[in-house]
Amino acid sequence: MKNWLDKTILSPMKRRNFMKWGSLVGGAAVASAGLPLKSVAKTASADTKKTETKTTWSACMVNCGSRCALRVHTTDGVITQVESDNRGDDKTFGQHQIRACLRGRSIKHRVYNPDRLKYPMKRIGERGEGRFERISWDEALDLLADKMKHIIDAYGNDSIFFTYGTGTQGYRTDGQHALHRLMNMLGGYLNYYGNYSWGQIQFALPFTYGDIKAAANGSYTSEIEKAELLVMFGYNPAETRMSGGGEIYEHSLAVRKRGVRTIIIDPRYTDTMLGKEDEWIPIRPGTDAALVEGIAHVLITEKLVDQAFLDQYCQGYDAKTLPDSAPENGHYKAHILGQGPDGIEKTPEWASRLTSIPAQKIIQLAREIGSAKPAYIVQGTGIQRQANGEQTSRSIVMLPILTGNIGLPGTHTGDMPANYGYPVPVLPTGTNPVKASIPFFGWTDAIVRAHEMTNKTDGIQGVERLETPIKMLISYAGNMLINQHSDINRTKEILRDDSLCELTVVIDNHMTPSARFADLLLPDVTTLENTEVSSDGYASGSVGAVVPLVPAIKPMYECRSAYDMCAGLAERFGIREQFTEGRTHEEWVEHLYAGARAKDSKLPSLEQLRKDGPYTVLAPEDGRVALQDFRDDPVKHALGTPSGKIEIYSTKLEKIAKEWTLPEGDVITPLPQYVTTWESHLDPLTEKYPLQLVGFHTKGRVHSTYHNIPELREAVMDGVWMNPVDAKARGIKSGDQVRIWNDRGETRVLAKVTPRIMPGVMALGEGAWYKPDRKGVDHGGSFNVLTTQRPTPLSKGNPQHTNLVEIAKV
Repeated sequence: MKNWLDKTILSPMKRRNFMKWGSLVGGAAVASAGLPLKSVAKTASADTKKTETKTTWSACMVNCGSRCALRVHTTDGVITQVESDNRGDDKTFGQHQIRACLRGRSIKHRVYNPDRLKYPMKRIGERGEGRFERISWDEALDLLADKMKHIIDAYGNDSIFFTYGTGTQGYRTDGQHALHRLMNMLGGYLNYYGNYSWGQIQFALPFTYGDIKAAANGSYTSEIEKAELLVMFGYNPAETRMSGGGEIYEHSLAVRKRGVRTIIIDPRYTDTMLGKEDEWIPIRPGTDAALVEGIAHVLITEKLVDQAFLDQYCQGYDAKTLPDSAPENGHYKAHILGQGPDGIEKTPEWASRLTSIPAQKIIQLAREIGSAKPAYIVQGTGIQRQANGEQTSRSIVMLPILTGNIGLPGTHTGDMPANYGYPVPVLPTGTNPVKASIPFFGWTDAIVRAHEMTNKTDGIQGVERLETPIKMLISYAGNMLINQHSDINRTKEILRDDSLCELTVVIDNHMTPSARFADLLLPDVTTLENTEVSSDGYASGSVGAVVPLVPAIKPMYECRSAYDMCAGLAERFGIREQFTEGRTHEEWVEHLYAGARAKDSKLPSLEQLRKDGPYTVLAPEDGRVALQDFRDDPVKHALGTPSGKIEIYSTKLEKIAKEWTLPEGDVITPLPQYVTTWESHLDPLTEKYPLQLVGFHTKGRVHSTYHNIPELREAVMDGVWMNPVDAKARGIKSGDQVRIWNDRGETRVLAKVTPRIMPGVMALGEGAWYKPDRKGVDHGGSFNVLTTQRPTPLSKGNPQHTNLVEIAKV
């Protein structure tokens, strides 16, 4: 490895190019970081002669779920102002403005940022030290091609892995698509399934509802306006879907239209609440399934279940529909009433002891849910990022199932809401010749213990076991090597040993904590420097949009698009013509859009789209209610489960529970049920670490993207939320610098003392950039210093909200 990384002569940066940018905007932006945006723009252009002013359409392409439209104003090739969509009168959903939030509106500061990667660099010194030297693109691509050839010849294509990454999300002809296209032509790569956002829920719910596409995630948020009752388990669209483009906008409109009674169940009083709900019910993290079972006990004993629905559409509620393979009294009703294998009656009092919700409140909630017709019951994805996340997700959907609130107007499956999207065509990537896939969360294990990983122990798919450890990592726009993966200190130990993973390649816009662990750093263009036609994302509500990206400025420094990087690399493998098919990146955009127009004559011309801005399409009225066809005809529209019905008792999970080898403490069951996990509030470890720590999405960044914008750090405080009771016991006040620690690591952050979080629980915004001192103590408030790499039982996903910690004033 060290031979490959021999030193080369460091070429000086062209002073003329730097001074041109610095005099126009960069130097002013850095020197005037505390000034308002307009002041910075004014300062930046004070000494320039205006010769060309233009406005172009672009978008904020990060992983909040939206692709909010932006109008970018430039003077002489320098961005002077960014505004959002301001077309029309904004009165009707579907004709509304797709407005960006404070993050998208600060995108100029991502482009003109001191952290920008400016030219290719290779590592010098030890991996992780963050010491690099500049090299040319020819040298970078030559080195990369030579090393890839060596790795493929020595270990095989299945030793090359793309980490999950969403720092730039929504490209159709660039980014991950270009990289996957190239790798498939070169023999493939080790794939992954699932994702850090909702790996557990997407894996678990098909056991209940069949193919996830059949359930379409759930009903649209527009159905809320037809409901009598809205119950939200950890669903927080005002922060996770905060743009004005889709889901939160439609959600708010629907709730207000009929004044729908809203109950929110969450350990934290989120911004989705703030007086807009009727009732907040705080709950201990990881105990939502116990609450559901306490509610189910009331529904069953007070005869509030929809017995006709359960008999016709479901498997496993009671003895009548229990499959032959199940044990006696293995059905859900027996489990709730204490007649099942554990012999525990799931009374409201039993649930109260686990959840910290009073038994009388559980009874009242059950009666409301049992009598509301229709009821819209929904869950967010934070609660499935628990050690028992799959059980939690399957348990919550039992409430609409038990009450028959499925397949009718105003109802929902209990899953995440559905969203509509326009099918913008994608760069063809071909088929991956490598059949093996690992869970998205298991890549560090696949470096150090690949030969132990099988389909029965670690969730390997496509093959029975892994044959080769990961020897090459490609991280595109994700900050996943370090910052966004669990247990940073363990990850650092693995990556520092370059005899394990021999090559790490990072393609990104900024010098992130993950970029510091690269062997080869390749500077990507930002979205304001790129050409694309995208959709408006997966948090769009019931409106789809086609969003144009027109370069506002030319690529800065020596930055290149991923497509152009791949074309150069393909040339070194002798397949450039095969990869490009004779097209530039821009020509691929034009070619694919022409194909879309051939299928949909209503699409404007590409020239018109780039001039007028996003083209929007409303979802059809039919299909907005999940499982409506199944409810109308359960035979003709049978679900993708073995029985064709909603499987309360899953025969697939029955088989998995018998065949898989699980670590001590992990449980997989055919029925959805509460499981006490490691690092819960009942764990003996609470004697040492008495507080539960969960993460949440802040308004000041999207995961780790936008964290390096000083204006956003000032606007949205990075602090750990803690209840006044816990704070007083430790002598902590708001604004105090505190240390949070457990056996995995320690981080420093400010305290936010607030009654908006229940006692015994703390919440820390995820995504803050990792900033260790020489002793390894993080001073950036990085959540993943404290999280574990032990995966969840079923999906082998990330349990990042299952943590026991202690906190003290520094």
